[in-house]
Amino acid sequence: MNRLMIYGAAGYTGRMAAAHAQAAGLDLIVAGRDGERLAELGRALGAAHRVFPLDQDEAVEAALHDVAMVLNCAGPFLRTADPLMRGAIRAGAHYLDIAAELDSYRLAEAYDARARTAGVMLLPGSGGSVAMLGSLAGRAAERVSRPSAVRVALHVAGPMSRGSAISASENLAAECLQRVDGVLRPCEPSVTRAFDFGGGLVSCFPVTLPDLMTLWRELRAPDIGTFVYVSGNAFLTGDLAALPDGPTASEREDHRYQASVEVTGADGKAVRAVLDTVNGYSFTPMAAAEAARRVLAGEARPGFQTPAGLFGNGFAETIADTTIHILEDQR
Repeated sequence: MNRLMIYGAAGYTGRMAAAHAQAAGLDLIVAGRDGERLAELGRALGAAHRVFPLDQDEAVEAALHDVAMVLNCAGPFLRTADPLMRGAIRAGAHYLDIAAELDSYRLAEAYDARARTAGVMLLPGSGGSVAMLGSLAGRAAERVSRPSAVRVALHVAGPMSRGSAISASENLAAECLQRVDGVLRPCEPSVTRAFDFGGGLVSCFPVTLPDLMTLWRELRAPDIGTFVYVSGNAFLTGDLAALPDGPTASEREDHRYQASVEVTGADGKAVRAVLDTVNGYSFTPMAAAEAARRVLAGEARPGFQTPAGLFGNGFAETIADTTIHILEDQR
């Protein structure tokens, strides 16, 4: 049993992930709720397709019974991660997703022991910003003896997909958090911090990113802050349901993503580094498909894992033309 199921395969990112998985020669099943679109996609890719909702546990478990892994590309993940994680654990299939929402990571933490007992891996954030920022912070942390503080920011450029915009709108009311002394605590969202993505300092605002959990899990730095810098028309307004699926290929090519990090060691040494990569909507499906390929090849550990923890700090640099530059070591 070496089959990959992509749930939400008919969506904007799901279609690209499915195409990358098919190009990698993976045994693919495209799945979701829209039977007509899935049948069309399956024919185009030469893949089987399955249609099932997520509100019936028995249907989810039955649909996953003969797959090695499910990659969840169906947001908002606050609605889809729980039933698919539970179904994957019951069916004995590894679970991956592309979530940038904290919910998937809290669920993975809550289901960690159950997944370990079942021999199932939970890998939320297998593609996207978590894979980017985990690799970036990990590379910087290699140069300090013991990380005590991490401050990391993501530069989001170009338009959002419809799915991301809807997910973001549903999470706007979520509490702004940071990690202080190892504990998640509220922070003031209006207090910005300056980061340099390679073109000079810019003001970034604090946001609750899942890296508050994943960086803590891998680096054990007690103080972690996550920030975002938005340029252009990345945050869309108006009737979100009427938006196009997502950025065009040319829009993705015109808007690369960057990330910046400062990692401070217990001795006061600080290391700064910058990541430059393709647009996030190009990076995410490529990284997710590559993660799926590697998991199917045997790179898996039961329980809650992170991309950098599982694949190493160099994972992001294997995707497209992603580069990480160490800018300075200072005390």
